[in-house]
Amino acid sequence: MIGPNIDPATEAEPLTGGERRHYRICPLCEACCGLEIRTRGERVTSIRGWEGDVLSDGYLCPKAVALKDLHEDPDRLRQPLLRRDGRLVPASWDEAYAEIEQRLMPLLATHGRDALALTVGNPSAHKMGLLLYFGRMARAAGTRNIFSASTLDQMPKQLQSGLMYGHWLSVALPDITRTQHLLILGANPAVSNGSMWTVPDFRGKARALRARGGRLVVVDPRRTETAELADHHHAIRPGADPFLLASMVHTLFDENRVRLGHLAELTNGLEALRTAVADFSPERVAGRCGLDAAAIRQLARDLAGIGYKTADVLAVPLAMKGDKFIAATPENAYTGE
Repeated sequence: MIGPNIDPATEAEPLTGGERRHYRICPLCEACCGLEIRTRGERVTSIRGWEGDVLSDGYLCPKAVALKDLHEDPDRLRQPLLRRDGRLVPASWDEAYAEIEQRLMPLLATHGRDALALTVGNPSAHKMGLLLYFGRMARAAGTRNIFSASTLDQMPKQLQSGLMYGHWLSVALPDITRTQHLLILGANPAVSNGSMWTVPDFRGKARALRARGGRLVVVDPRRTETAELADHHHAIRPGADPFLLASMVHTLFDENRVRLGHLAELTNGLEALRTAVADFSPERVAGRCGLDAAAIRQLARDLAGIGYKTADVLAVPLAMKGDKFIAATPENAYTGE
C-alpha cells in the first residue's frame, strides 16, 4: 500500500522506542513525492515529506498524509470476497478464480470476447504488478473494450504526441525550472501537481518562476488556485479554447512571427495551416472567447517574443477537451521552440 522502495539499503531503519523508518514514494499521484514513513509493528506512526528527495524536496500534500488512514482502514480489502446468500464473505484466491471462471466463460462463449470490458484504476504506473501483467491480461482477454485512468484523462494528449513525435509516450512537458514564460490553459497544477507533468510543489516552483523574472499566465473560465498565483488570468468562455488557439496561430502568421528555425526540416503543411486559420482573426473570435482582441494578440506575441527555449504551454489533457493540447503544443513549434 505504501509504495515501492526508493533505496532498498534504507529499508526498515531501526529507531528508538521500537520505531522503524522507511523511505518511499507516494503512490497516489504521478508527482511521486518522497516520503519518510515511521512505523511501529504494522502501525504507521507518522508520514512526512522526505527532504532528501531530489524531486519533491520535502514537499507533502494531504493525500500522502492520508496513506496512514488507507493503510489501517478496517474496511480495507485484504482478501477476496464472494457473495453468498446476499452477503459478502471472505474467500481464498482459488475460490475467487473458480467463481470468475464459472460465471465469465459461459458469457464469453455466448456473446463473444467484446462482451467483456476491462478497466484499471490509478496509479497503474506505480504498481509493478499492473505494469507487468495488465497488458498481458488485456491481450489474453481479446476484448477491444479496455479502459483506464488514462482513457478518461490524457489519451488526446498522447495521440497528439504520437502524431507529432512518433510515439504516444513522447509527451512534451513544460520545463518549469528554467522557462521564463508559462502559459496554462485549463489545467490546475496547484491542485493536481500536474497531469503527466510530475511536478511536486507547483506553488513553490511558480513562485520561483516569478522570482527569476518569469511570467505565469492562466487561461481558464474559473479563477482556479493556479490562476491565483498567476501574473495574468484570462477568464475565457467555456469551450472556446480552439477558437483562442486558432486565433493565436492566425496572429503569428498575420504579424510575420512564424520562424521555424531548426524545426523547418521537420515541419510540413505550414501553408495549409495558414489557410485553415485565415478566418480566425482575434477580432472575429473575441466575442466567442469572451476576451478582448488585444489580449488574444498579446498572448500570441508573448509566446513569440520571449525567445528560444524559454516559453512553454501547458494545456488540460482531458478527453473531452483534448483538442486544446493537440493545438497548443505546435504553438511553440511555430516560433522555433
